[in-house]
Amino acid sequence: MITLKDVTLRRGAKVLLDSTSVTLNPGEKVGLVGRNGAGKSSLFGLLNGTLHEDAGDFFMPAAWRMAQVAQDMPETSQSATDFVIEGDTALLAAQQEVAAAEASEDGERMAYAYMALHDAGAHDAQARSQALILGLGFKTTELCNPVNSFSGGWRMRLQLARALMCPSDLLLLDEPTNHLDLDALVWLEAWLKRYAGTLVVISHDREFLDAITDVTVHIENHKLTRYGGNYSTFEDTRALQLELQQNAYAKQQEKIAHLQKFIARFKAKASKAKQAQSRVKALDRMDKLAPVLASADFTFEFKEPLNLPNPMLAMEDACFGYPAPEGAPAGTPPTVIVRGVNKSVMAGERIGILGANGRGKSTLVKTIARDLAPTSGVVTEGKGLRIGYFAQQELDVLRPEDNPLEHMVRMAREGLPAGQSGREQDLRTFLGTFNFSGDMVQQPVGTMSGGEKARLVLCMLVWQRPNLLLLDEPTNHLDLATREALAMALNEFEGTVMLVSHDRALLRSVCDEFWLVARGGVEPFDGDLDDYQQYLLDEARRAREELKASLKSPKHETAPAPAPANRISPEKLKSLKRDLGKLEQTILEVQARKHATEARLAGSPSVQQIAELGKELQQIEETLNAHEDGWLKLSEEIEAATGG
Repeated sequence: MITLKDVTLRRGAKVLLDSTSVTLNPGEKVGLVGRNGAGKSSLFGLLNGTLHEDAGDFFMPAAWRMAQVAQDMPETSQSATDFVIEGDTALLAAQQEVAAAEASEDGERMAYAYMALHDAGAHDAQARSQALILGLGFKTTELCNPVNSFSGGWRMRLQLARALMCPSDLLLLDEPTNHLDLDALVWLEAWLKRYAGTLVVISHDREFLDAITDVTVHIENHKLTRYGGNYSTFEDTRALQLELQQNAYAKQQEKIAHLQKFIARFKAKASKAKQAQSRVKALDRMDKLAPVLASADFTFEFKEPLNLPNPMLAMEDACFGYPAPEGAPAGTPPTVIVRGVNKSVMAGERIGILGANGRGKSTLVKTIARDLAPTSGVVTEGKGLRIGYFAQQELDVLRPEDNPLEHMVRMAREGLPAGQSGREQDLRTFLGTFNFSGDMVQQPVGTMSGGEKARLVLCMLVWQRPNLLLLDEPTNHLDLATREALAMALNEFEGTVMLVSHDRALLRSVCDEFWLVARGGVEPFDGDLDDYQQYLLDEARRAREELKASLKSPKHETAPAPAPANRISPEKLKSLKRDLGKLEQTILEVQARKHATEARLAGSPSVQQIAELGKELQQIEETLNAHEDGWLKLSEEIEAATGG
């Protein structure tokens, strides 16, 4: 188990933990919660060994293997699959030992090395890594793409997959849902529920914590408090404790007031001096209870829209996608992702936009936000439509080199909505309501945290007084208190909301209807979020089955066939097919040898035999891979010759 006993932890002069104790038992799934800056990430530093306690005792079993998500952005030309496989540290060590054993030509060492390689799961490492990659939202066509060909958010998903690939007794996850869509989040929940080790997770996603945790550790006032149960149970228990504490404080204050009144009244009377002195001593001995100081939660509201056109907008046979890239040959068609949309958005609607990753949710939102033009069809806007757009990547609407005040001044110059002042002092005051005060109004946006950037975008949205809010993953960097404030503000907003989010608590709280972006179109989704969660799991299962089928039938993954003009003579085609048949027979024979060798290894061979069989098995696998590559090339050649 993990034990902290009277631990004090400092970062510089700042005390984060002060003589606090807690115990985490093996196999527990722990949610670590607390306000930003309370010390959650520093506690992770203590657990992973990058920080050490300043006082007290910290214990974690020395034999425990630990995994966590690396925070650096990977820069490598490795394929996504190979990058994730390398996260399996046990497999990597076994492979290195096999290489060293073969170089030493020590038979006994080779025997043990091959056994360790087999035990580390070398035979299914590729399948395991690709299951993780697909589960986190990648496409089958991206499994072999270089890591540095992906954007930052997708690379962080690969870092998460790499951490999950690592065999571990302790798994540390710091905001693992930030870069995930709802489909990947549902898959991650299912994976973590099956995880057998001890899990400690920092998250601001209420439903995610409720789904996977059975213990909650709260950091507040430099202390760690352990609660049994998930986040909702913690909230209920803590609310009751705070109520009891406040009642006890009120009663004590009444008693103190009564004693002080008696002392003040009778301390000058000789006949009552002894009783007064006794009450002074009682007052001094009393353990004073602290009042419940409710933290100043961040709140805001959207102002009433200036007008509400109805319908807000209408889409007729609209197709959404991206124009042909610059430099493409003339006449290159645009890339169409969503087709044939016939939908209207009415005043006051609350629409949640659902859909598996890559199906076009953000494309739909960007087109409505005017960042993209429809590739065809018509999008008609209501008169007076005023859109407030929260982009998934905040820097799509922010300028890194500008500070918050410059952002507000620029908006004021571009056009003031009625009732808003463009005076600098008024803009500063408005920024202050979103916790941008003092020097922060002059701080470049590029140096701000993700939560501060998100809060600035919300500030700009409120100031614009929109009547249609387009929100694409607005909660990615928001803490629980700010998420609650956003949900309350959206529920009180009198305009229309269209929301893409992986935060199910926000979707449940705000949306009363859902659109599903799937199979190249947009259609109503009649179920609730639980039904949608099951839909996502079914889709993920189907994707895994398609991957298995494609691995068994490589010919289905070949490139498009050349034009018929490239076809070869019938004699050559017949020869190729004959060679293909021979190669298929050879592959079957090699596979049979492989199974026989594996069966002998599974028996009770001697140490010397294990070494020989291990070496033989490796040679067989190399031969099999070469034959399969040859089979694939012949298949491609035949398909090219026959036009597919």
